[in-house]
Amino acid sequence: MNFQLAIQPQTEQRLKKILAHSQDMEVFAQNIIAHQISQLQKGILNLQLDLLEFEKKYQMSSESFYQKFSEGILEDNEDYMIWSGLYELYSENQRRLRELK
Repeated sequence: MNFQLAIQPQTEQRLKKILAHSQDMEVFAQNIIAHQISQLQKGILNLQLDLLEFEKKYQMSSESFYQKFSEGILEDNEDYMIWSGLYELYSENQRRLRELK
């Protein structure tokens, strides 16, 4: 499979240098994917810790909170806005991780 990357010339040159020293393009590509999976997993873990703080504070799961917040049942206070954003990031990272596995 051939594909094009829209990258800056300097980035292209640096990538070509890395690829020139790579023995196996499949291993190189798999390593990039593994790195992305690892970064998503770390991000998810950090978001889970942040969400847990709100869950403890408000005695409610993030899923339940988000449903109520999205339906307008809960007010738009600062904590809820932050909690909502964290939950959306968490959900998006989970979706991206599922796509890569």
